[in-house]
Amino acid sequence: MNAGDDPDGELLARVFLTRVIEPGDEVAGRWVRECGARAVVRRLREGGEPMPGVSGKRWAGLLARAGQAEPGRDLALAREAGVRFVGPGDVEWPRQLDDLGDARPLGLWVRGRPSLRMWALRSVAIVGARACTEYGAHMAATLAAGLAERGWVVVSGGAYGVDGAAHRGALGSGGATVAVLACGVDRPYPRGHTQLITRIAEQGLVIGELPPGDHPTPSRFVQRNRVIAALTRGTVVVEAAYRSGSLVTARAAQRLGRHAMGVPGPATSGLSAGVHEFLRGDAVLVTDAAEVVELVGDMGELAPDRRGPVLPRDLLDASARRVLAALPGRRAASPDEIARGAQTSQDDAIARLYELRALGYVERHSDGWKLTRQAMISVQGGRHGC
Repeated sequence: MNAGDDPDGELLARVFLTRVIEPGDEVAGRWVRECGARAVVRRLREGGEPMPGVSGKRWAGLLARAGQAEPGRDLALAREAGVRFVGPGDVEWPRQLDDLGDARPLGLWVRGRPSLRMWALRSVAIVGARACTEYGAHMAATLAAGLAERGWVVVSGGAYGVDGAAHRGALGSGGATVAVLACGVDRPYPRGHTQLITRIAEQGLVIGELPPGDHPTPSRFVQRNRVIAALTRGTVVVEAAYRSGSLVTARAAQRLGRHAMGVPGPATSGLSAGVHEFLRGDAVLVTDAAEVVELVGDMGELAPDRRGPVLPRDLLDASARRVLAALPGRRAASPDEIARGAQTSQDDAIARLYELRALGYVERHSDGWKLTRQAMISVQGGRHGC
């Protein structure tokens, strides 16, 4: 949307407020819900008595910010940078963000060609430690690539570590990815990811709540996480210490009714300790993209059954397996002894023994039967759960 498509001034009012109100401010969000964005802007421009729920000191700070706000200039700067503003009610607005209630963004600045609403419908967040290990980077990239190959959009925060690995994994497989920034989308942060974020904007989307040129702060990173959680169907945490911003994202996803998942790591790793604690709660353990899609996807998108390799003895019918298991490991046995061990008749045991001989499992010794050398290894391994 641009100013020419905004006859009632709603867009300009919301752009104005993104320069004045911090992301996630529920008090100001209530003002907008109850009074409307244009009415809040009028109060801020006129000054006077504070709006409900704020002290005089805080109101004075908001008035000072309002005096510097120039929504027309912000929209012009955005257009020059190839950025558009999307607000609630726009066709492109992802309605799942409305689940945030009064903490819902006033609007989002969007850089990139695709429709944010359409991409968000089938998206998964991958978040984790900035100072991740090689294992964490590998798992994030592999998960992202697998999700992208299955037609899912990978959402992350554009940061170093797991975030960057997830974005690269999606891009490397020719897939779709969205970076949610805690600053103006026209000035990539961190600086070391300028090339990556530029590539995301060319191939995917870069979004954020802050107007052009605005800088990140610790609180803005925390509030950015709620957007990642609300925008997606689920959040996967790959490596996180006990106190980690990525766990804040995952817990926000849980509160919003989204799926919360974690990738396990070494029990000795401090970077996996937070994930393991999270998995001891209501989070779901996942190890690959298929398991993620089974949770967040549509009915019938199931992960394959997980099982060990199929051994030759697994192909025997139940009666033959019982007879095979009844043979002693180191000596020959009579058909009568084998029948008792297999809990069957002697005639049935003999019939099964001849089947097993044809398959190379047993050999006849005078009046008894004995396991072959190959079968001895197989059967003994099975008895020990190998």
